[in-house]
Amino acid sequence: MADLTPAGAELLLVDHHVHGVVRADVDRAAIESLLTESSAPAPAGTTAFDSQLGFAVRRWCAPLLGLDPHAPADDYVRRRLEIGSAEVARRLLAGAGVAAWLVDTGYQSDEVTTPAELAAISGSQALTVTRLESVAERVARSRPSAAALGADITAAVDLAAGTCVGFKSVAAYRCGLDFEPTRPHPSEVAAAAARWLLAIDAGRPVRLADPVLIRHAIWAALDTGLPLQLHTGYGDADSRLHRADPALLQDFLAASQHTGAAVMLLHCYPYHRQAGAMANLFPHVYVDVGEALNHVGARSAAVLAEALELTPFARLLYSSDAFGLPELHYLGAAAFRRDIAAVGAAFVADGAWSAADAARVAEMIGSGNARRVYRLTLA
Repeated sequence: MADLTPAGAELLLVDHHVHGVVRADVDRAAIESLLTESSAPAPAGTTAFDSQLGFAVRRWCAPLLGLDPHAPADDYVRRRLEIGSAEVARRLLAGAGVAAWLVDTGYQSDEVTTPAELAAISGSQALTVTRLESVAERVARSRPSAAALGADITAAVDLAAGTCVGFKSVAAYRCGLDFEPTRPHPSEVAAAAARWLLAIDAGRPVRLADPVLIRHAIWAALDTGLPLQLHTGYGDADSRLHRADPALLQDFLAASQHTGAAVMLLHCYPYHRQAGAMANLFPHVYVDVGEALNHVGARSAAVLAEALELTPFARLLYSSDAFGLPELHYLGAAAFRRDIAAVGAAFVADGAWSAADAARVAEMIGSGNARRVYRLTLA
């Protein structure tokens, strides 16, 4: 991959799904844990740096820390510790040049920066995406009655809609995407609430995994008219990949297409072609390839080109899904700029696209589609 050019650096980006960065200094083990979705350490004698993502960090992030490209992993970690996490975050987040971050605050929020902190470090806007399961879990901790829980979740979702730009569900992790597609009946919600509250009273963790209550929260979010993000595809070991295929959502997407709310299929890899097919079928469906571009490293342009096969260009968005390491925030932006330029240039060279169309599509995916669907006014 060629170095980022000044022209590429000018492409405006909205990262429509991202998380905060770690506040504390992190040692090598913590860095490596954030370079993989696995919850287990690398086997003895191996390193997470020996991956497409690890190589990308050493190639593209090292120069921002004052190292040569491809600096050895030992040198990279040593330099990172020398300058400290705060300075690393400042350099990499500023270097990403992202105009706005749409921040999912529902995962390990006590360990990473808030949207306000992310904005202060990067000098860019940061807006909140509210995780539905977190909303429901907060309601459950208040110990409502089973009869009241559904209405209380709806009220909490409506309240959150006043301060966020969209909602997200991790149904793929909690119950799989093969859930019943329609809005649950109030009697179903009350029965599921009784089961959940009874389990909580018996000492079970307050973790929403009931598909009826997750469906209830999803439909409450759709009723607000705000975009609904759904995790699909690759994720950590808590997910079952075969139940995270976005094609499993086809009946739900058919049922929800008249609500007026956009449904955002996040990440999607390795099912990005299926996600593109869903976006092709349903005009309220949007797609990104999120964290995949970071994790596949030198193959990222190929994945982006595959996402462009069926997805209407007005419904593909940029995101990084970066969490914890600011390297991921930077790499996502830098790689997307390189990739969309390379893919567009190849289409132009083949005579399939005009140069003007390539530039227009890059702007749409980089920021235009996000600005439209999330109704953003960039500072």
